[in-house]
Amino acid sequence: MLKKQLWIGGEWVPSREYAVVKSPYSLEPVAEVAQAGEEETEAAIAAAQRAFGEMAAMPAHERGAILERVAGLMTARKEELAGLLVREAAKPLKTARGEIDRTIQTYKFAAQEARRIHGETVPLDAAPGGEGRVAFTVRKPLGVVAAITPFNFPFNLVAHKVGPAIAAGNTVVLKPAGQTPLSALAVAELFREAGLPAGALNVVPGKGSVVGEMLVRDPRVKAVSFTGSPEVGIALRSKAGLKRVTLELGSNSALIIDDTAPLTDELIARCVQGAFGFSGQVCISIQRIYVHESKYEDFLNKFTRAAGKLVVGDPADERTDLSALIHPKEVQRMERWVASAKARGASVALGGHAVSDTVYAPTVLTGVPKDEAVSCQEVFGPIVCVAPFATLEEAIANVNDSRYGLQAGIYTQNLSAAMKAADRIEAGGVMINDFPTFRVDHMPYGGVKESGIGREGVRYAIEELTELKLISIKL
Repeated sequence: MLKKQLWIGGEWVPSREYAVVKSPYSLEPVAEVAQAGEEETEAAIAAAQRAFGEMAAMPAHERGAILERVAGLMTARKEELAGLLVREAAKPLKTARGEIDRTIQTYKFAAQEARRIHGETVPLDAAPGGEGRVAFTVRKPLGVVAAITPFNFPFNLVAHKVGPAIAAGNTVVLKPAGQTPLSALAVAELFREAGLPAGALNVVPGKGSVVGEMLVRDPRVKAVSFTGSPEVGIALRSKAGLKRVTLELGSNSALIIDDTAPLTDELIARCVQGAFGFSGQVCISIQRIYVHESKYEDFLNKFTRAAGKLVVGDPADERTDLSALIHPKEVQRMERWVASAKARGASVALGGHAVSDTVYAPTVLTGVPKDEAVSCQEVFGPIVCVAPFATLEEAIANVNDSRYGLQAGIYTQNLSAAMKAADRIEAGGVMINDFPTFRVDHMPYGGVKESGIGREGVRYAIEELTELKLISIKL
């Protein structure tokens, strides 16, 4: 069985403890991966601190060239890396290939943005006493950045943290999710081959209570970028002190389909993709769909018919659309949540059962009470609730009736309705005539309420990971 060590200071480092990574689909062992303890985490932070001077002094074009080479190496190894996603995350092969393509694009964006980090001139003479001065701003790297990433996009979400940090001249200590450390360790190898200085990127899988806690509390770490649950994110922020903190937390994405929207094959296909892509284990997966009452039955019939054609099975099969959840306990949670909704009057229009110990069927529920877990919490599974509405105001109120606000969507042919929804929906992003699961990797991405603080998207992440400095010259 494959055995992987930690990546610290440009070297593979063993540990006293190893954890077995199992395939979420077959539950067969994939690899043994070293687990960092306090000693190894300390070594990683120290290595990143030592490397910061070299990274901060590195010309922008060199940082950009390193990131370009990483993108090139990923392109050459696309099938190998996609296969890794299939094994450790049970991501269907065609979905895995899509993630690798996006990750390559993210590193290319980071390479471009590395070369155009800039400030602006400030007209000090706009204020009395500012005469005879020239002022401008520059952006300076913060230092050591802690990146804590989840399992669902183990290449691209790492890229969204590591890419901007390196582009800005920072160094990184990366703690990947326990289920998907192999992807992060593969990224370390790519950066080594691309010529990144030793210590500029360190990868330390391990327990959040040990590695995460040290990263958040250590004063040498100047910023923390975290993607995960609201509970962990809120606790993290409370311990971070004056560090920069970017949090991408939970979601409960909703979509409105009004009475003017044609129920085209494209719309139905987008809804199926948004609800069931990677078994719903996507931060902006569609969880709630509100359909105007005049189109409700028609939409429900077309949606369930299309979702029922999804191929469920082995993630290594080219035909598979939907495979295992990340852990069997998540399948058990799906069963509990659906049973609870049914007990309170909800109906199952599709699915509603486990296919195996590791796979849950694509599920469509109707008549779900608003305070049921499948409606008001983050499902992170292949379950979507569909409900009718009478007025746009009612639909918007339903969308906003959530502790989350990451992204939302509306399909409409009415410009006034589109703009009203865009203005009134409480979310970090509103997609008009598209689903809330839409994301490209250079757009600003982040939420409001318990969906987090700060923004990802390469240029916006660079702003989060740099300090603005003012320079004034008296003439």
